[in-house]
Amino acid sequence: MLDIKNIAEMFPINHERVGIRLFTEKDITKEYISWLNDPEVVKFSNQRFKFHDSDSSKAFLKYINSLDAIFLKIIHKQSDEFIGTMTVYFSLNHSTADIGIMVGNRKFWNQGIGAEAWTALMNFLLDKLNVRKVTGGTLSCNRGMIRIFEKVGMIQDGIRIEQEIFDDKAHDIVYFAKFK
Repeated sequence: MLDIKNIAEMFPINHERVGIRLFTEKDITKEYISWLNDPEVVKFSNQRFKFHDSDSSKAFLKYINSLDAIFLKIIHKQSDEFIGTMTVYFSLNHSTADIGIMVGNRKFWNQGIGAEAWTALMNFLLDKLNVRKVTGGTLSCNRGMIRIFEKVGMIQDGIRIEQEIFDDKAHDIVYFAKFK
C-alpha cells in the first residue's frame, strides 16, 4: 500500500525551469482567483461552470487537504513567478495517482512549461513515492493536453464516449497512463 503521510517533507520538487511546491492558503491571491474565473484558462475544465472567490478557493483547499490528495503550486524558477497549479489524487490501496494541471499564467503558455511540470511530478510519483501507475484525463478536443500526455510518454488508457458537453457538442474524455 502506498504511504503518503510524510509527502509534505518531500517538496519542493525542482526541475530545469519549474519548481513544484505545496499550495497553501497564502497562495490564494487575486492572480490565482483571476485564473479560475478566466474562461480561456478553464476552457476545458469543469471549473468553467463555477464562480470562484477567496472563500470558495479556501473551501477547495480545505476539501483537498481532507482527502488522500495534494494540491501543488508551479513556480518559474528563474523569475519565481506563479505559473499554475497541479493536483494529485491518490488511490493508496492500489498505488495509483491521478494528476491534474492548470497553467493559469498565460505568459507561460506554449513554452512547454506544462509538459515540464507534468514530467517532474509524474517522475517524482513513480520514482520517489513508488506509485505503480500515474493517470490523467482530458476532453478529446483538448489537443494541448493530449500532446502533453503523448510528449511525456503516457499511453492511452481508456475512453468515456461522449461524456461531457463542450461548445454544445458531446465529447469523449480520454485517459492516459504511465506505469512504473
